[in-house]
Amino acid sequence: MRKTHKNSRLLEILVVEDNPADIRYMSEIFKEGRLANRVTAMRDGDTALRYLRGEDEFIGAVKPDLVLLDLNMPGKDGRKVLEEIRKDPLLSHLPVIILTTSSAMEDVSLSYDLKANSYMVKPADLGQLLKVAMCLDNVGVGLVAAAPPAVKGRKPRRSARNEGT
Repeated sequence: MRKTHKNSRLLEILVVEDNPADIRYMSEIFKEGRLANRVTAMRDGDTALRYLRGEDEFIGAVKPDLVLLDLNMPGKDGRKVLEEIRKDPLLSHLPVIILTTSSAMEDVSLSYDLKANSYMVKPADLGQLLKVAMCLDNVGVGLVAAAPPAVKGRKPRRSARNEGT
């Protein structure tokens, strides 16, 4: 049984990935991870952007706390999706982690130029993806959905993890 803080809520994760097997496997892995989460998957960039913007069939959809984005997809690829997310004032704050098979330096550089929060190469053995999932709170994502409400007139405490950042 997963323990959660009384003020926590589910971490909403949007996976943008065209491989159905990878989507299914990631969903299973996140279920076993330490983070209380709900995974929503979109199989192409155009649909993901409509979802993020709450357009068409996605009016009223829950906004994600984190986007895991593959670069190589049919139609609008991950590079274009990331670029549009960062240009949209309503979406630009979203943490986006590139999770792709490409280890090409030009993809890594371009992703960071487009303001990706992190770049991770998918392990050949997707069993290693559990380790990637466990690292998500190490990039500050675990704190997004479980932060306690601010107390008026009180400065937020800095955790040891956040010192110097």
